[in-house]
Amino acid sequence: MKPSAFDYLAPATVEEALEALAHRADETKLLAGGQTLVEHLNLRRVKPGLLIDLNRIPELSYVEERDGGIAVGAMTRQREVELSAAVERRIPILTEAITHVAHFQIRNRGTIGGSIAHGESGAELPAVLCALDGQITARSLSGGERTVPAAELFEGRWKTSIRPEEIITEVFFPAPQEGTGWAFREFGRRHGDLALGGAAVTIATEGGKITAAAIAPMAGGQTPRRAPRSEAALVGAALGDELGPAVQQSVAGEVEPVGDVHASAEYRTHLTGVMARRAVLEAVEVARG
Repeated sequence: MKPSAFDYLAPATVEEALEALAHRADETKLLAGGQTLVEHLNLRRVKPGLLIDLNRIPELSYVEERDGGIAVGAMTRQREVELSAAVERRIPILTEAITHVAHFQIRNRGTIGGSIAHGESGAELPAVLCALDGQITARSLSGGERTVPAAELFEGRWKTSIRPEEIITEVFFPAPQEGTGWAFREFGRRHGDLALGGAAVTIATEGGKITAAAIAPMAGGQTPRRAPRSEAALVGAALGDELGPAVQQSVAGEVEPVGDVHASAEYRTHLTGVMARRAVLEAVEVARG
C-alpha cells in the first residue's frame, strides 16, 4: 500500500515547526528517522493531514557532556551516539545497547528522539533511559519548555505523555557514578530484531553490598518500565551472595508480556527473567572490578 494524501512541511527551525504544529496538532505526525513511521504510513495505520519533517533542523542534532551526563539532541542519529567517545566513556551501557538496535544501516537514519517517542517496550533505548532515570525535554508554542522523567514518559503501547502540540527536543542520559556496575542483555530471533526479552541493569555498591539497583526489563509488557520490587529486594545484598535465582523469579513475577506470533507470553516471561538474572550477575561483576 501507499500512504493516504497529506500536506508536507520541512521547517528549518524548531520555532517554525512548533508554529505549524500549534495550528494542526491533532492531525499532524512528526517525521524523524522514519524507520517506523514510514511503514505505518504505507500500511495506512496512521493517516495524518500534515507531516512535519524535522530532518532539516540542525539545532536538534548534537551530543554534549553536560550536568553530569550526556545530552543528545532528539534528531541525533543513533549511529552518531554509538560512535561517540564521550558516550562510551561516560555511559557505556548506552553504547552497548545501541549496537543491538536493528542494523547499522538503520542506525544511520534512526534517531534517538524518534526511538524514545515511539515508546516500544522491546526497544533498547527506552530501557536504558528508564534504567538510568533519564529524562526528555519537550517544547510547545504555548507551553514553552518542560522536562519529563522517564518514569512519567511512557504510558502504554506506543503511547507517551508527550502532548500533541509538543516536540521532543532533547534526551538526557545521566552518567552512573564511578564504580557502578552495569549490563545490557537481550535475546531476539535474530540480531537486529526487537527483543523477545531482555534487561538493562545498573548496580551501585558500597562496602561490598548493593546500595541501589535499577532493572529495566525489555518486552515485559505494553510499555517500557522498571521492576521496582526486584530492585528493592537487591538492596542490602552482599556482592558474594547467590543472587541469580531470586532475581530471575522476582523479575518474572513483575512483568506482564503480551504473546504474539513470535513468542507466547509464558515464554517471554521466562526469558525476561533469565535475561535479568544474567544482566544483574554481570553488573555485579563489573561493580566488583
